[in-house]
Amino acid sequence: MSAKKYTVLVIPEGSHQVRRFALRRRWLGIASALVVALVLGAALLLYDYARIRVDHGELTRLRAENQERLGDMQRLTEHLEVLRQELVVLAQNDAKVRVMAKLAKPKADALTGIGGPLEDDPAEDFSEVQRRIDEIMRAIDLHRASQEEVHGLLSDERSLLGSKPRGWPTRGMVTSGFGMRRSPFSGRPTMHEGIDIAARTGTPVYATADGIVSRSETVAGYGKLVVIDHGYGFQTFYAHNSQNHVKVGQRVKRGEKIAAVGNTGASTGSHVHYEVRRNNLPLNPKKYI
Repeated sequence: MSAKKYTVLVIPEGSHQVRRFALRRRWLGIASALVVALVLGAALLLYDYARIRVDHGELTRLRAENQERLGDMQRLTEHLEVLRQELVVLAQNDAKVRVMAKLAKPKADALTGIGGPLEDDPAEDFSEVQRRIDEIMRAIDLHRASQEEVHGLLSDERSLLGSKPRGWPTRGMVTSGFGMRRSPFSGRPTMHEGIDIAARTGTPVYATADGIVSRSETVAGYGKLVVIDHGYGFQTFYAHNSQNHVKVGQRVKRGEKIAAVGNTGASTGSHVHYEVRRNNLPLNPKKYI
């Protein structure tokens, strides 16, 4: 049978007096429970305190990171706004170039004004920045396509300009013009499809436009002949040469020496017979000198 009371003996050091304390079992259990409760309560308080300290440090770190990201987003937004303004200027310049080049407007209009500080909601801030990025990317694609179109047109214009005959094929005096004339051989009216430029034999003959030599041979009537295909339907003929200095398939530039003045073929003296044709239709060379 278990005891209902417990006796606690207390003997002070250096004393022979013994003190007795009688404790009932029920009160001892209550005291033990209180001690355990106090220990657990203290442990919980220490745990909460440590957790609060950790959470406070983490919160401070997250707040600092959030402020840093907000600053980065603000700087990014400002940079995007600068880019947008530059794109607006580019769009205006592009529109002017297209008007000058007589091109239609691009598929979309230039960007409209968008700006201002960031809002308080980070999610809305991110959505706004993403929208601006998407807008700028669309504008970049638009201007890239527009610039490619303008570049293509200008390239064609440069190519046409380089291919269109311009200038004199040689230095000399025009002795016979373009059009109907009396033939120096038969005396009958005949069509003269070029102009004759008199010059000393051996005088250099130059290409009047960029192109590819399509003929370099001796032809009845023309004598030694050079024909250059310039593209866009243009051809030039250089006849009665004493020498041809180019070969078929050779690419030549405007001003490049291609032959020497001569008196070959049906000719009454040293000269160059010069023709300009487009789509094989003879044109008056004086309009291209």
